[in-house]
Amino acid sequence: MPELDTQTLTAPIYTELARVGKVLANPLRLRLLDLLDARERTVEQLSRESGIPLKNTSAQLQQLRSAHLVSSRKDGTRVLYRLADDEVGRFLGVFQEFARRRLADLRSAISGRLGDLSELEPVTAEELTTRVGDGALVVDVRPADDYAMGHIPEAVSLPSEQLLSRIGELPDDAEIIAYCHGPYCVTSAACVQLLREQGRQARHLEGGLTHWHRTGNPLHAGAGS
Repeated sequence: MPELDTQTLTAPIYTELARVGKVLANPLRLRLLDLLDARERTVEQLSRESGIPLKNTSAQLQQLRSAHLVSSRKDGTRVLYRLADDEVGRFLGVFQEFARRRLADLRSAISGRLGDLSELEPVTAEELTTRVGDGALVVDVRPADDYAMGHIPEAVSLPSEQLLSRIGELPDDAEIIAYCHGPYCVTSAACVQLLREQGRQARHLEGGLTHWHRTGNPLHAGAGS
């Protein structure tokens, strides 16, 4: 039997595998994928929320679509982008956790941005249902339109900029669990610190709405309070 040229035979396989790695090897595209988890957005919305110029945002989305990581649909004159399916979100969650465990520089960057989250006694997605059953109040501190597009069941909408003015609406004796968009969002951590300064029992939902959704938990849609 003649010797097989395994390099030549397997090269097309690894070339295709590398397509996904190449697309993911860009911080802007990773940011856009996180923003698209659990909610459709237009190019304009993605540009505004990410701080990436509009033309560049459009170009990055085309790269993501070429690797079948995002898809799009038309709504009248608008084009809405979303993750291709839930498998993409689950993969991103595993990827980010793998990178966090492997890279000390990543852990340092997360700590530098969010502070020591252990001080906020984070609640995991797996623990949340039990905490709600024990009387905890889940508070969504994202903008009201984000809440309306999809939120954790039982959560109430209290946008971060309204927190101080509406704090009297929160039960005095309830444990409050706050969440925002995703694992690198500073808003919920800041809200928990503010609530604690006001004498409230408050904790942070680890990974935010993104991790909740990526671990297979449901979302509800509808206007907030």
